[in-house]
Amino acid sequence: MTRRLEDLASPHLSGLIPYSPGKPIEEVEREFGVSDSVKLASNENPLGPSPRALQAIAAALPGLHRYPDGGGYALRQALARHWNVCADWLILGNGSNELLELVGRSFLQPGDEVLYARQAFVVYEMVAQMTGATKVAVPLKDFAHDLPTMQAAITAKTKLIFVANPNNPTGTCVDPRALEAFLAAVPRDIVVVLDEAYYEYLPPELRPDTLQFVRGGRWLLVLRTFSKIYGLAGLRIGYGIGPAELVGLLNKVREPFNTNSLAQVGAAAALADDAHVSASRAANDAGRTFLVERFRRMGLPVVPSVANFLLVDVGRPGAQVTEALLRRGVIVRPVAGYGFPTHLRITIGTASENERCAAALQAVLGA
Repeated sequence: MTRRLEDLASPHLSGLIPYSPGKPIEEVEREFGVSDSVKLASNENPLGPSPRALQAIAAALPGLHRYPDGGGYALRQALARHWNVCADWLILGNGSNELLELVGRSFLQPGDEVLYARQAFVVYEMVAQMTGATKVAVPLKDFAHDLPTMQAAITAKTKLIFVANPNNPTGTCVDPRALEAFLAAVPRDIVVVLDEAYYEYLPPELRPDTLQFVRGGRWLLVLRTFSKIYGLAGLRIGYGIGPAELVGLLNKVREPFNTNSLAQVGAAAALADDAHVSASRAANDAGRTFLVERFRRMGLPVVPSVANFLLVDVGRPGAQVTEALLRRGVIVRPVAGYGFPTHLRITIGTASENERCAAALQAVLGA
């Protein structure tokens, strides 16, 4: 009997739904016949990349016939100085998303339990699914991670825990002291991945000192990215900070040359551009204040956010409202797949983009 292609595939792929990214501007404009669209669906930095990053990338263009530094020496050294850690505690990824997958490939087998929040970044569940691990999903509490319940869910089979702080798609964070207490309480023979993709948007008083646990030798991988506040989403560059023995295991399954030359030099330059980071944070804070006020004036509940996006309850199916906004050239993200069928996730844009989004949403809901 001839086997089907599905019969040859890993059984763990059954039921696995591919990640669905936000629609690019070009696709929306082709599909709906609109122009001058604004994209507020993928939590990108509306100010764009650091000017210093663009200069460094331009200077590196003549060397594109050479393979990149496979270990990313210069960028890892820059990150080591920036965070006061050892360079061998650092691993680079094709976005921090790749590092999530490397953790799964390195540690998970069928029967292992993976613990994460149910309404957190969907890739955590995907990593568990594609490795055949047992998924243990704990619901959010008040739109944030319920750390006491997550701690209570730990069993002898728990091998890996994912925590997003701030969380995507809710934009919430947990109290720094609560997170530090959670990390101290988790058994030391469990690997914890702390996804801090939006870390730079946190106000100083809400930033936990998670690197103290890496310095203390616990099996913790702290993930950060250049895709958000640094504005390099198109180059796909992220990094992880963890104990050398943990990073060494991940390097065994990391693809050669997984981060490209332009990403490495651009990220190193962006890391040093404090002015761009400060301007991006200030613009985000102002835009968040504006949008929250406008949405609440419309009577729309908004989840308190510390990130560069808002979760807004529009009171009707989010997919329908999203399509109506697309026809007006405003691209946002419905999040029914996360268990929020009437919510939209809206990235904070420039002042003009925020005004256009608010006006379009008011028109759609009014209609």
